[in-house]
Amino acid sequence: MSALDWQPDIIEGYRQHVFDLGPDPDGEGNAAAVLVRREPLDGESARGAVLYVHGFADYFFQTELADFFAERGMAFYALDIRKSGRARRPGQTAHYVSDFELYDEELELALAAVTQEHSDKPVLLVAHSTGGLILPLWLDRRRAGRGGVTPISGMVLNSPWFDLQGTPSRRGVMTQALRVLAKARPFAQLKLPPSPYGDTLHTSGTGEWEFDLELKPLLGFPVTVGWLNAVRRAHARLHRGLHVGVPSLILRSDRTLYSSSYSELSERADLVLDVTQIARWAGCLGDETTIVPVEGARHDVFLSLPEVRKRAYDVVDGWLARYPSTTGAEPTPDVA
Repeated sequence: MSALDWQPDIIEGYRQHVFDLGPDPDGEGNAAAVLVRREPLDGESARGAVLYVHGFADYFFQTELADFFAERGMAFYALDIRKSGRARRPGQTAHYVSDFELYDEELELALAAVTQEHSDKPVLLVAHSTGGLILPLWLDRRRAGRGGVTPISGMVLNSPWFDLQGTPSRRGVMTQALRVLAKARPFAQLKLPPSPYGDTLHTSGTGEWEFDLELKPLLGFPVTVGWLNAVRRAHARLHRGLHVGVPSLILRSDRTLYSSSYSELSERADLVLDVTQIARWAGCLGDETTIVPVEGARHDVFLSLPEVRKRAYDVVDGWLARYPSTTGAEPTPDVA
């Protein structure tokens, strides 16, 4: 890979490189992905790197998360995947893909870019929500095709989307309907109830975070039939069991709250996913998996209230200490 053309990012102190992915297999012009790099501060050095992938109706803006890993000797990179965030082009349906395997192209390009700048150093994967479904499937394919996943050393999944919300009977009916409708009307939009989740995050509501509402609308983007069908196929593959090849840490809230109206509990629950499903399917990753419910966490655990996300970061610190190879750190005698 030739040297990347790093340009100023929309976030101060970050730079970005655009990957041209060529014609979109789903017929929406040319696809692109954008790799974002946190520029190291004076005195910072890296013994490893992090590659972060966002979820649906999301993009990378979580600079506190990047600073956390940088303080622990990890260079930080984030990927806005095709048709998402910085990578979405005019006329493209937000986040639409017909098959999650399409993401392998930009993931491989991003990993190659990270390893080019940090050769022989471990790369820790971090992902949120739908990103937490995309990465395990990619790792499983990568391990099967290459016989290993080096230089990837571990994975931290933040509220990964491991199953469709709702009862088993409802999920079954929905899945069957999606298979049929995705062939005839893949870009048809589903009508879903609104959620106060965005308002709990953004400063215009009760949240403390500033983010671009064009890239991450408060009510999210419309969910399309073809995209949700791709999600269900990805779920089915996960449920059959994967072998990701690295240790994994899974963080989730301790409770789910489905409601279209705001209450105080909205600040301390997952308003998007069923956390019992995350717990149920965590074992499907294969290898060694640690799952930790974080009391009072939001759907994005690292965007929870301050005291809650501090607990989440403490959990990550403890896990990194147990698996020093994930960061390139030397093992310490007092760590079991």
